[in-house]
Amino acid sequence: RDLLSKDHATKRLEIKERPDTGVYVKDLSPFVCKSQSEIEHVMKVGNQNRSVGATKMNEHSSRSHAIFIITVECARPDPKSGEPHIRVGKLNLVDLAGSERQAKTGATGDRLKEATKINLSLSALGNVISALVDGKSAHIPYRDSKLTRLLQDSLGGNAKTVMVANIGPAAFNYEESLTT
Repeated sequence: RDLLSKDHATKRLEIKERPDTGVYVKDLSPFVCKSQSEIEHVMKVGNQNRSVGATKMNEHSSRSHAIFIITVECARPDPKSGEPHIRVGKLNLVDLAGSERQAKTGATGDRLKEATKINLSLSALGNVISALVDGKSAHIPYRDSKLTRLLQDSLGGNAKTVMVANIGPAAFNYEESLTT
């Protein structure tokens, strides 16, 4: 779902691929920002539109993953010809919903379905990372989830990737920390 559109709660979007641009989300809302404060404002609006719900482990548990894509364009004159030379970079900021043991969360109904989908996509992400690290895998399973499909160029392309994991020091959360 597009968290920046007016009808973010209902409209489902499709993942597409083009040879020139790669994998993208059709009809995603683009915003041109010219300052850090404008970017922060757009991120804040999107974050406020995220799905959250209470579980026994977290009162404000995010019930989905969120991807914030920043495309940076820089134009400089070519030193030889004087013609503008445009460089483009892409930054994916990804907030993954946590993998929680369903017995600990007390999730039922819709919360249980959300947790199942979250855990499946995190498992697919783990499978992609394992296949990439293995180096022997002829097939990288990017298409196993929408998350891994959207992050395909960040995970296995010509990219720098940094991951930050939030783990808990409590013995009660040992299994979640280990899984993370």
